[in-house]
Order: sequence, then structure tokens, then C-alpha cells
Amino acid sequence: MNTTDLLTTRLSPTTAPANFLDTGGKATTATITAAFRLLLADARVRAILVNIFGGLTRCDMIAEGIVLAFRELRVATPVVVRLRGTEEERGRMVLRDAGLPIYAVADFEKAVRLVGELAVARV
Repeated sequence: MNTTDLLTTRLSPTTAPANFLDTGGKATTATITAAFRLLLADARVRAILVNIFGGLTRCDMIAEGIVLAFRELRVATPVVVRLRGTEEERGRMVLRDAGLPIYAVADFEKAVRLVGELAVARV
């Protein structure tokens, strides 16, 4: 919930977050794909922030799942991914090397600003 709270205080009311999903420590490609499918079912979604603080779950595995979900669902919505934790550098490299419009960042404040800018740009 901290993610939602911080987004709400940093963004304008028109770009406040509408959904929150916690995948827990057992996220798989299937659960990530299902999450994206649910989020993208709402036509009002203009940008997605994935905020991972991985301990048990490795950030590189989450990144690989995001890339696979992105390709499978043919995502056109901008996605910002903040990775912190185990194998975070490798995870950011997976996202950058995918050649997809996925923005990989380490800093939470930067991620919030970027997802807000992307959401506003799609109005």
C-alpha cells in the first residue's frame, strides 16, 4: 500500500493510481501475465508501474516474466519497472535488452515521476 500512497501524494488527481497488485514472493510468468491482462482490461489505464522489492523473488526472474507477458499480450501501454533486491542489475539489463517500451529504473521517486509523465502524455 505504500506504493499507492506515495503515488497518490506525488501525482495529480487525474493521474492517481487506480489499481494495486501484490504478487507476493511466488510470482511466475503466468501470474505476471494474468496481472497485466487484468490491468489492461481497463481502457482507462494509461501507464503501469511495477514496483518490485525482491528478497525471495529474484528481480531477473520478474523481469523475464514482464518481458514475456509484454510480448504475449502485445502491450501498448507504457510500463515503468522499479527493481530493488536480489539480481536487480541483471533484471534491469533484461528489461533494457528486450527492445520494448519498458522503462527500467532503480529509484522509486524517479519511477513515480516517469509513470506520471507517461500517463499524462497519453491523455
